[in-house]
Amino acid sequence: MSENSPNLTPLSELFRSPSDPASVNDGLGELPEWDLADLYAAMDAPELEADLQKAADDSVAFEKRWKGGLETAAHTDGDEGLGTALRQFEALEELMGRIVSYAGLTYFSDTTDPARAKFYGDIQTKITDVGSRLLFFPLELNRIEDGVIDAAMENDPAAAHYSPWLIDLRKDKPYQLEDRIEKLFHEKSVTGHGAWNRLFDETMAALRFTIDGEVLTLEPTLNKLQSPDGDERRTAAKALSKTFEENIRTFTLITNTLAKE
Repeated sequence: MSENSPNLTPLSELFRSPSDPASVNDGLGELPEWDLADLYAAMDAPELEADLQKAADDSVAFEKRWKGGLETAAHTDGDEGLGTALRQFEALEELMGRIVSYAGLTYFSDTTDPARAKFYGDIQTKITDVGSRLLFFPLELNRIEDGVIDAAMENDPAAAHYSPWLIDLRKDKPYQLEDRIEKLFHEKSVTGHGAWNRLFDETMAALRFTIDGEVLTLEPTLNKLQSPDGDERRTAAKALSKTFEENIRTFTLITNTLAKE
């Protein structure tokens, strides 16, 4: 990795027993790790902060320019046409995707690191706020009559470029809810199913399994289920069952909450 890359914990370290400094990754040595330098140099990189601010500012400008005017844009071409709006929306989506990809990959490199967990949660919150300002766009597009959208794709080459996306989007039209409800579901995602999914991931990452006196994380324990030795598979299965049973209340709460939501 380059010297500007994030200080990621090697996967070989994640697969190491807390009670035994020796690696338990079957002697594979240093395993590959993500090089995220092409996204951002670090969690506190000024480029990341600048992109977060750009996403926030551009989303405000985008909402102000296009909200309530997409049907008019669908009857227009050029700089005021639907193709221009779609191109700007795509740029915002790509910027947010870059930020979220970096945050997610950093977090999932070590879900037990509190600093990464906080970073991921902070980014999710900021991107959700940006997304709330953009949510009007697909909802408003789906309220436009099919014939108008078809004509826009036919008459505006810039809009026609996005025809696969528009066609796919409009398949959701029968299931689209009222705007305020859609926004509510969007905004509560961070504290709703997203939070419970994170709790599950972090709980699983923190679990430890004792096999023949050796304390292992989940991945090497699961690997033992693939062993050609039946006794080793049986021992690993018992260790998994024991630890899962000790955490059954947490897993039950997570599962029931997500099912009810």
